[in-house]
Amino acid sequence: MIVTTTPTVEGRTITAYHGVVVGEAILGANVFRDIFAGITDIIGGRSGAYEASLREARETAFSELEEHGRAIGGNAIVGVDIDYEVVNNMLMVSVSGTAVTLS
Repeated sequence: MIVTTTPTVEGRTITAYHGVVVGEAILGANVFRDIFAGITDIIGGRSGAYEASLREARETAFSELEEHGRAIGGNAIVGVDIDYEVVNNMLMVSVSGTAVTLS
C-alpha cells in the first residue's frame, strides 16, 4: 500500500475516494525508562528509550491506518498527517489520511 503525505501520487490517477482513515497508538511511560531518560537529558545526548517508544508508537499507528484503509477498499492513503501528543504521562501518536484507489 502506498502511504504518502502528498495529495496525489505522481504517475498514478486517483479513481475513487473511500474516506478519512485514522490510526492511533497510546503507549504508557515506564518509570525506570523515565529515570534513565532524565539522566540522559541532564548530561546531554539522545534518549534512546524515548526514541524507541516513539518509533514503536508511530509504527503501530501507521499499521492501524493501513489496515483501516484496506478495510474500506483503498489501495493507497494520501494526505497523511502525523501528530504527537503527551496525555497523562502517556505518548499518543495519531496519523490520518484519505484512503483512495489508484489506477
